[in-house]
Amino acid sequence: MKFDVYFVDAFTSNMFSGNPAAVIFSDLSDEVLMQNIAAENNLSETAFVDLDTNRIRWFSPACEVNLCGHATLASAFVYFNYLSDGKSSITLNSASGQLKVYNKKDFLELDFPKDNYNKVDMVDLVKEATGSEPIETYLGDINLFAVYETEEIVKNITPNFDLVSALEGQGLIISSPSNSYDFVSRYFCPKYGINEDPVTGSAHTTLIPYWSNELNKSNLKASQISCRGGELFCTNLDDRVLIGGKAILYMKGCIELN
Repeated sequence: MKFDVYFVDAFTSNMFSGNPAAVIFSDLSDEVLMQNIAAENNLSETAFVDLDTNRIRWFSPACEVNLCGHATLASAFVYFNYLSDGKSSITLNSASGQLKVYNKKDFLELDFPKDNYNKVDMVDLVKEATGSEPIETYLGDINLFAVYETEEIVKNITPNFDLVSALEGQGLIISSPSNSYDFVSRYFCPKYGINEDPVTGSAHTTLIPYWSNELNKSNLKASQISCRGGELFCTNLDDRVLIGGKAILYMKGCIELN
């Protein structure tokens, strides 16, 4: 068995920044094999796309996940640049429903479902896990979300990952307003084998509606201020969000299984 694998840096136009993802276009259905490949790649996500059905699945090194923005962006980047003939969009079928990706030429745009989140009293628990007290905390369909007063606080947080793992939700989003962007964020997901994710598209299904409401604007520019960093161009719609970003190919290879 042999198939191509693409390594793409997502949410950036510069190699060695953004969030790296592996992308494999195949009709693989062997979940054990898919998980083994993702663990071997040892990236935050490996995406498997079956173009016969347009089904996309995402695997972290530890397990399958229900939604992943940067690996979807990476998959669409490969599709538009190497596999399709001038297509302007692709609709992918996932565990989180249909996900449409538009080729805007200068960047790609994900059309994702908006998160449902509610305010919760977890300020003290998040303070203990991060070492800094947030202004407020929210629990969404997937993640716990904490709002901080300044970008400097978000930038300098060094979490206790054991305590982050004990929090509710898949992972912890931390965010604040910014002078250079509309908002900045970071994302920690040690439960899934990812202490800090470089750039997290799916976290912005929570961040976009929150900051759109707080700042009273529909179009926002965001930065995820991890070590690698990345930029996102965001739009808040009625029940969806648009998450835009650039991508660049790092490497193409071949997996050959005996």
